[in-house]
Amino acid sequence: MKYTHIFFDLDHTLWDFDKNSEETMKDGFEQLKLEEFLGVDFDTFHPIYKDVNQVYWKRFREGHVSREDLRWKRMQATFLKFKKFDESLVMQLSDLYLEILPTKKHLFAHAKEVLDYCQGKNYEMHLITNGFEGIQKRKLANTNLTEYFGEMISSERAMKSKPHAEIFNMAMDLTSATADKSIMIGDHFDVDIVGAQNVGMDQVYFNPKRREHEGNATHEIACLSELFEIL
Repeated sequence: MKYTHIFFDLDHTLWDFDKNSEETMKDGFEQLKLEEFLGVDFDTFHPIYKDVNQVYWKRFREGHVSREDLRWKRMQATFLKFKKFDESLVMQLSDLYLEILPTKKHLFAHAKEVLDYCQGKNYEMHLITNGFEGIQKRKLANTNLTEYFGEMISSERAMKSKPHAEIFNMAMDLTSATADKSIMIGDHFDVDIVGAQNVGMDQVYFNPKRREHEGNATHEIACLSELFEIL
């Protein structure tokens, strides 16, 4: 086999973050009766939150926002878009979101089939994630994915987030992997793919929405089932 080690991203790659996050946010929105407070329904609220959340994650990856601030400032900024603010509600929504999110179980199509296939081929499988470590572990446990992975290298653990080379180098050191025998599978080109390229590791860009981009990955797929032809 060309590869001995496979490094997966988790959110948006195996675990369907968009679907799980939307369900979670709807649960919190309804529990806290935010339609009454904000004066908008969930279908109006959620796209605004998604846009704000992306901005804050980008700031976090660039080192401009701390992990703790990210948790609640994205909620505060969303409320302010509707010219409303209540510190107690912001904190309650933040806490509810992080409590409920890892209990959701939606995976991308063929995720478990691919993991079973790779396990059967005796690949060493690990995760490299920018998500909060404790929450990521709960996601794995609740979707019965823990057993597939040897190491989970989070940005908390590495004290660096993807695409920085440090987190990839730490992953290889912890797993005794080498870049030439490893491959990274992820959905975010500038984070997963560029990060792997920075350390000389092959990459699979998981692009289910077929977004246009100018970069080049070793492989590009729109469905996880395409990995059967690569691995």
